[in-house]
Amino acid sequence: MMADEDEVEKEEAENAEGAEGADGEEGEGEAPKKSKKKLIILVVILLLVVGGGGAGFMLMSGGEPAEGEGVEGAEQVEEEKAPETFVFYDLPDILVNLALEGGGKSFLKISVSLELADELDVPKLEKLEPRIVDKFQVYLRGLSVDDLQGTEGVYRLREELLARVNATVKPIKVSQILFKEILVQ
Repeated sequence: MMADEDEVEKEEAENAEGAEGADGEEGEGEAPKKSKKKLIILVVILLLVVGGGGAGFMLMSGGEPAEGEGVEGAEQVEEEKAPETFVFYDLPDILVNLALEGGGKSFLKISVSLELADELDVPKLEKLEPRIVDKFQVYLRGLSVDDLQGTEGVYRLREELLARVNATVKPIKVSQILFKEILVQ
């Protein structure tokens, strides 16, 4: 341990001598200061070059359209990427008793819309509505109030209902279950 303390004292003495040399004489202390200044200047120049190059690239890429592309080309791209149309089918409100351990009464009322990709599926879905409502009611009656707590509970409910409706109406594809109302009493 004594050797470590002696080395620390020697380093402090050398640093003090280097600082004195930097004040009045040209010595060992000046070389590290010059190299630090050069390093800082090089870093600043490098940052300016890289930043300027990036800015130039952004200006050039955001400029005029490439050869062969005009305003008409942009319109064609917009027409091809027209937003898809969705069809929504509203199910009747569903009211069920929830499972309670203490023997009390609790109710769940939900209003749901089904999102479909094709309008031609609506008449087929209308014919299958009683089956959908039945599947939903059987599942919902087995839930407890705790199952519906928080965002996780609602997310889980959505996923379960979506799986059940898609299994019931195959080959029709329901892409989303949209809740219009969820009421737990």
